[in-house]
Amino acid sequence: MSRRARAAALVLAAATALAGCRRGAAPSGPLRLGFFPNLTHAQALVGTSEGLFARELGGAITLRQFNAGPAAMEALLAGDVDVAYVGPGPAAIAYLRSHGEALRVVAGAASGGAVLVARTARTPRELLGKRVATPQLGNTQDIALRVWLKQQGLRIGEGPAAVQVQPLSNPDILGLFGRGELEAAWVPEPWGARLLAEAGAHLLVDERDLWEGHRFPTTVIVASRAALASRRRDVVAALRVHLALTERWKADPAAFARAANAQYGRLTGHPLSEPILQDAFSRLEPVADPLAPQLLEGARHAQELAYAPPGDLTGLVDLSLLEESRAGAAR
Repeated sequence: MSRRARAAALVLAAATALAGCRRGAAPSGPLRLGFFPNLTHAQALVGTSEGLFARELGGAITLRQFNAGPAAMEALLAGDVDVAYVGPGPAAIAYLRSHGEALRVVAGAASGGAVLVARTARTPRELLGKRVATPQLGNTQDIALRVWLKQQGLRIGEGPAAVQVQPLSNPDILGLFGRGELEAAWVPEPWGARLLAEAGAHLLVDERDLWEGHRFPTTVIVASRAALASRRRDVVAALRVHLALTERWKADPAAFARAANAQYGRLTGHPLSEPILQDAFSRLEPVADPLAPQLLEGARHAQELAYAPPGDLTGLVDLSLLEESRAGAAR
């Protein structure tokens, strides 16, 4: 079985397990919030660091940290996470594989902030015969890279006439790139900025340039259907915090970047230098809108790659909770 098939089987098994659980059972205990130590999850970094989610929820929150989207969605599908900051690719795959039963996208978080960096290649064809990394098989950047390579007329596989795509964790990508064992990587921030500053990479593709209007969802917020059914008020409360953080980011980007970096440093043990931090944030835009048209286009890309089955995507996005959180914040 191929790695892609194994990954799909894992997600499908989790979705099947979820469908077999008792429906309508109310989750007990704290709201379980998932996020990654990436700057593309900046609101989550600041909100968890400053205890803002815990304060809004009366302390009833548990935090779960992940490296990439497929792992986070497996946890949500298994009932171990209620709400998560995640890339749109894994969110759409989990939605389709659960036949729309698992989750809803309830808000956006970030646009931009994903890049393809290279060591020596200056054109797509110079990637032939080389190793190119992504954070995890089936994650948002993995999908973006595979679609882009196909658009360039390049085959993915082994040998000198193909590009070898290798999913690795972001820290491993940085280490291997620094040792000259990777030619390129499609990664979210701050890993792009770190590769540029610390590993001798140069920018080959800024993903914003591939999208109309230079906007695409890098991070969205998803909630499980179980959480939406039985603890909607908690999800709305978490979104109120997210909205306040998004506005704070828009009002003072430099200060917000430093606040996010403080938590990033605590979680990774490697706070970013000011030049790397500002370079990374220069490619990021805070959003609350999940950018549904681009989100759905990305989902169709996942289907084209056979990461997700055919299916109806019209129920993927539910903005009603975002509207409730805005109304509550306005009072």
